[in-house]
Amino acid sequence: MRTEELILVSVDDHVVEPPSLAEYLKDHVPAKYKERVPRVIRRENGTDAWLVEGQEISSFGLNAVQGRPRESWGADPASFDQVRPGTFDVHERIRDMNVNGVLASLNFPSWPGLGGQFFVQNDDTEFVEVMIRAYNDWHIDEWCGTYPGRFIPLALSGFVLGAEWMAGEIARVAEKGCHAVSFHSEPHRFGTPDLHGPEWDEAWQACNDLGTVAVFHFGGFPNFMPRTPFSVIPHAMPFQTSIFAAELLWSPIMQKFPKLKMSLAEGGIGWVPYFLEKADFVYDHHRAWTGADFGDQLPSEVFRQHVQTCFIDDVTGLRNRHQIGVDTITWEADYPHSDSTWPESPEVLMKSLEEVGVPDDDIHKVTWENACRWYQFDPFAHRTREECTVGALRAQATDVDTTPREYGGFSTEATIASLDKDNATNFLSRNNTMTAPIEAADA
Repeated sequence: MRTEELILVSVDDHVVEPPSLAEYLKDHVPAKYKERVPRVIRRENGTDAWLVEGQEISSFGLNAVQGRPRESWGADPASFDQVRPGTFDVHERIRDMNVNGVLASLNFPSWPGLGGQFFVQNDDTEFVEVMIRAYNDWHIDEWCGTYPGRFIPLALSGFVLGAEWMAGEIARVAEKGCHAVSFHSEPHRFGTPDLHGPEWDEAWQACNDLGTVAVFHFGGFPNFMPRTPFSVIPHAMPFQTSIFAAELLWSPIMQKFPKLKMSLAEGGIGWVPYFLEKADFVYDHHRAWTGADFGDQLPSEVFRQHVQTCFIDDVTGLRNRHQIGVDTITWEADYPHSDSTWPESPEVLMKSLEEVGVPDDDIHKVTWENACRWYQFDPFAHRTREECTVGALRAQATDVDTTPREYGGFSTEATIASLDKDNATNFLSRNNTMTAPIEAADA
């Protein structure tokens, strides 16, 4: 297979919510909440933030650096005029997808938090319910709906509102064609139960019955040393995901809900073969006294039935794809995060595929077939297969400039001041998203 013939569906990208979201929310909430909807403010130091019930939440950091020179990433963008428009403008996003040869993309939220937890700034539960529903409608109808067939819808779970509310929202968005819900790997950090009890059963049952995927962005916030270099954070991300995957596997969830589908985003796959081997070893050695019971299956078999993993560039994982389960592997571009391979994703991916010698049938599985099956997404519903390839999409983007450059009025001093106060706290320690240097995160 040639690079131009690839069909790429990315199961992990991110939207930096545009300022226009505020107007959408105003138009789609009851009158009593119109003046309380979150909105963008420009602060005195020239940085931007979302104002949510009096609290300022930043949207930038390393989650919006694609298109900027890598040398500048340490002083990350902190306003909309400092980032590539494709991070927040859906029309420019499509152009950036085309130039990268990406047919379709699943987009995680930024400032609202992975499950909508940052809508919670007080005890007004009704306000949170209204805002999360409105946000989900914006994501499905406006962000995804503007370009049919180019996005896999992903709803906020609203886990902070409990399982009963979640179940209702899962059903509501499923009727709108959304079959994925973004949960959180550590709900107990936000005052709700962890995943090992029955408290979430109504939500799991809804996913089980509707075929909705419970999606978890990379798992957990580890206890780094006080002087940990920033490089430790992106290096450790896959292994932290493996720890969360163990929590899922040994919880009662997979046994209680046999049709439940889950996905681990931005966690890599190279760790999976040993993870599965070790799971079976632990089951054999310890089940007599722990009471773990996977019936007539091994833990590794149950994991492969329920969990989908994904990778950006992972030669080790591709080489061991059959130990992982080739039907469970998907690919991601991670645009516009710092780990993304944009705008050369097809070339980077093909280099790894060729190094390992992956046959065409397996290539199709990991680049689009597995993702489309898991998320009930038809990639050819709006265009022919020939129009979905890397080559065909790039032919529509010959005028897209991918040269790295600074955007807007960049102020290193103002940006670093903002990062120290906001981005490290709001994203690294609370939202599980890479951003500022670790020494800035003291929350």
